[in-house]
Amino acid sequence: MEVRFVTSSGAQEHDVRDLPALLGRGGGFVWVDVAAWDDEAEAVLVEVFHLHPLVIEACRRRNHVPTVHGYEDHFFVTLHTPLAGQAGHVHLLELDQVVGRSFLVTVHGPLNPVVDPAEALVETEAVLRRIRVGRFVPRSPGEVSYAIGSAIARRQRGLIGAVAEKIPQLEQQVMAGDFRQPEPLLEEMFLIRHELLTVRTMAAQSGDVYARISTLERLASEQDQPFVRDLADQFDRVRSIGDGESQFLFGVIELYQTRVSTKMTVAMERLAVIAAITLPITALASIYGMNVIVNERTHWAQLAIVVLVMVTMSTLLLRWARRQGWW
Repeated sequence: MEVRFVTSSGAQEHDVRDLPALLGRGGGFVWVDVAAWDDEAEAVLVEVFHLHPLVIEACRRRNHVPTVHGYEDHFFVTLHTPLAGQAGHVHLLELDQVVGRSFLVTVHGPLNPVVDPAEALVETEAVLRRIRVGRFVPRSPGEVSYAIGSAIARRQRGLIGAVAEKIPQLEQQVMAGDFRQPEPLLEEMFLIRHELLTVRTMAAQSGDVYARISTLERLASEQDQPFVRDLADQFDRVRSIGDGESQFLFGVIELYQTRVSTKMTVAMERLAVIAAITLPITALASIYGMNVIVNERTHWAQLAIVVLVMVTMSTLLLRWARRQGWW
C-alpha cells in the first residue's frame, strides 16, 4: 500500500502511520494506492477513512459490473480495464476508487491468477509519473481520478483498434470463397466478436456510471463536474466506436454464413437431382435382381428394352429438373 501527499510540487511518499496527520494537512491531498487487498488495507480504510461497509465489501470482492455509491463527503466508483487474453478471452482488470474532497483511494483487483499484477497498475503508474515529472499538476483528487479514467478509456479504445485491425483480413478470406474448412474461420470471427462485445459493454457501463455521477452534483464538486461529464463522453465515444466495428464484423459474419448456406443449398439440390435420375434405374434393377425372375441365359432384346426404358426415364427426369432450375 502506497501513501502519497500530492501538492503543486509533486507527489511525496509517506508512511501509513502519517495518514491521520496528512488528512488534516492543507496545501494538497492524500492519494492511497492499494495494489492488492489485504488486512492492512482493510484496517486503514475502516479506521482512518471510516468508509461504509458496502465500500469495504466491494473492495474486498470482485465486481463484474461498474458501479457507483454516493456518500456525504465522497463517492465510490468501480471501473474495468480490458486485457486481451488467450483464445479471445478478455480479462477485466478492476479498479475501485474512493474520491473524496481531500483524499483519493485506488484499490486494484482482485485479479485472475494468470494476469500479471503489473498490468493492473498501468494507468495509476502512468498518472503518477506525470505528476512526478511535473507534466500534470492536479488540484483535487477528482482531477487525478479523471486522469486515471481517461487512461482507462484510451486502453479500451486501444483494444478495439487492435481488434479492428483483424477484421479486414477476415473480410478478404470471406471474399476469397474458400469453404473447404469453415470451422476455423467461423471460430476466429466469433472470438473477435466476443472481444468487441466485451469492451463495448465495459465502455457503455462505465459511461452510464459517470453519467449518473454528473446528474448528482453532491457527489462531485463544482470544479470536478466538467471532468465527470468529459469521462461520460469519452466512454460513450468508445462505446460508439465499438458498436461501429461490431456492425462491420456482424456484416462479414452474415456474408460468410449466407455464402456457406447458399453453397450447401446448391449441393443439396444437385444431390437431389442425382437421386431422382438414378431412382428409376435402381427400381428396375431391383426388380430384375429379385429371385422371382430367373433366366437361364441372357435375353439381349429384353435387356436392350430395359436399358432403353432406364435411359428414357432418367432423361425425362433430368429434363424436368432442368426446367425447375435445379441445375
